Amino acid sequence: MELRDYIRILRKSRVLIVLLTLMGVGAAAAYSIVQTPTFSASSKVFVSTQGTGTTSELQQGASFTVQRVKTYSDLVTTPIVLLPVVGTLELDVSAEELAGQITASAPLDTSIIDITVIDTDPVQAANIANATSRSLTAVVEDIETPQTDGAVSPVKLTRAQEATVPTEPVSPNVPLNIALGALVGLALGVGIAVLRETLETRIRNERDVEQVTDVPILGGIVFDPKAQERPLIVHVDPRSPRAESFRTLRTNLQFLDVGRTDRSFVITSSIESEGKSTTAANLAIALADSGARVLVIDADLRRPKLASYLGLEGAVGLTDALVGRAELKDVIQQWGRGKLFVLPAGHVPPNPSELLGSARMATMIAEFNRTFDVVIFDAPPLLPVTDAAILAKIVGGAIIVVAAGRTHKNQLKGAVSALGNVGAPISGLVLTMLPTKGPDAYGYGRYGYGYGYGYGDEITEQKAETPSRRERVKR
Repeated sequence: MELRDYIRILRKSRVLIVLLTLMGVGAAAAYSIVQTPTFSASSKVFVSTQGTGTTSELQQGASFTVQRVKTYSDLVTTPIVLLPVVGTLELDVSAEELAGQITASAPLDTSIIDITVIDTDPVQAANIANATSRSLTAVVEDIETPQTDGAVSPVKLTRAQEATVPTEPVSPNVPLNIALGALVGLALGVGIAVLRETLETRIRNERDVEQVTDVPILGGIVFDPKAQERPLIVHVDPRSPRAESFRTLRTNLQFLDVGRTDRSFVITSSIESEGKSTTAANLAIALADSGARVLVIDADLRRPKLASYLGLEGAVGLTDALVGRAELKDVIQQWGRGKLFVLPAGHVPPNPSELLGSARMATMIAEFNRTFDVVIFDAPPLLPVTDAAILAKIVGGAIIVVAAGRTHKNQLKGAVSALGNVGAPISGLVLTMLPTKGPDAYGYGRYGYGYGYGYGDEITEQKAETPSRRERVKR
């Protein structure tokens, strides 16, 4: 993935990321609240050699003390040092338990021993640190003193710093805990967002389509929550963003397959409910509004919808003409005042694939191409049945409708393969149900300019006549 893909993922999952970050902060704050505060007190012991002598002897003594400091610091947590501390302070712990609260260290190349005590009581922490330094001094003196009369220990331990009562706890470190909690929550949110995007198989934008096929994208149709109520958006609300999407698609279609004489296309999809019928109807209206003589055919002989969308009678149509029960001039109906003509599906046959692949159908397609400027076939989806693939091979061009957020990548791949297996050329793809907001929003970009440009209130709205009077083609 590129940088822009990660940015899109972060924008898309920003709510999840912010939520997990806040949860991390909350968890860290709760952990800090329930933790018992602990305090740290430190004392320092200086190690030196006793006696006087030459400079050489003093240097040897200094070297001796540096070597012995590490040994003395290890003695701090031993029972020989801590048992007197337990007894003096009357602590209710063993020497081993007390050793867990004490750490002793000797900075490199120094003669100083740092004794640090951690305790929930600040006063107790200071008392233990001071008592431990005193006990260590006594123990070292006792150990280092030769067992002879009047002998003196060559090493002297001096308390260089008394432990003071701390005023601020060292744990919990609330700012640090909250910062770590926020960091963990943020990392978890970003990780889940990237993982979810990686495992996501649905197509949401043009980049997802480009990962599946190199078939050109002709345009994108924005999502309309009222699409079921007003499927013919180009006719009902020509100034809406969705209507502008169809006009952009119409413009792109004029430059498609310029080397092909016939301007006929099969509109299909991978699965049902991707918007192919509404795309076919609105595209036909947009083409007719531009002055072209357009025929739109309901070639979905299993679940025809086109006649219902256009408000026409669909009981007699394509199937009746194919089996010879009716003439084309009697079943093709004119829609509105423009040059849009509609051929409904007619009766639902038991053998739709055979009818669409028949020689009679090929003859009718050739006749349509001679009579009309553009012919649009609304065909069934490709994966459930083979009707669209058979028809697309005869027609010579297929446009696959892909619903954003609904169609999966393997479904689109299967649809492309279904057409490729029969040798049917694919003219392009149309993305439908594209969101108008968010990182996958359809707007300015490869499909045209922004919405509303040139559609002010001063522009006269041009609507086709409602087909209350159905005129038949006179041929």
